[in-house]
Amino acid sequence: MPEQTLLGFDLGTHRIGVAIGQQLTGSARPLTTIQRKSRNHDFQAIASLIGEWGVTAAVVGIPLQMDGSGQEMSRLAHKFSNQLRGRFNLTVHEIDERLTSIEAESIIRSNSGHRRPLEERDVDAVAATRILQSWLNSN
Repeated sequence: MPEQTLLGFDLGTHRIGVAIGQQLTGSARPLTTIQRKSRNHDFQAIASLIGEWGVTAAVVGIPLQMDGSGQEMSRLAHKFSNQLRGRFNLTVHEIDERLTSIEAESIIRSNSGHRRPLEERDVDAVAATRILQSWLNSN
């Protein structure tokens, strides 16, 4: 379905970075960062975004070790993917997200010219954008 609108997620323990993208244009951009408070709060915020943007699919970054092995956050990201499928009946794709936060910090620093402090919420949303854009580029 080339018209799909997708959300990209960079799952963290304190924040969830969110990006929005279109399969038709093959482009993604930062959308928001959800400050994690409770599972109910997190999924209410996601439900609102899905409804507002007409989202039909999602891409979740799976954090892996540099050798490709999983870790505790990998397990939590897989669980999050399953919850998105179950709660919202979305098609959910998973993609390796190694180094996306480091790349996001670099992008923000190069675009800001060091004029303002790097904010973690910016990093999370830009990392989600890199995750989603990587998936769009490979599909």
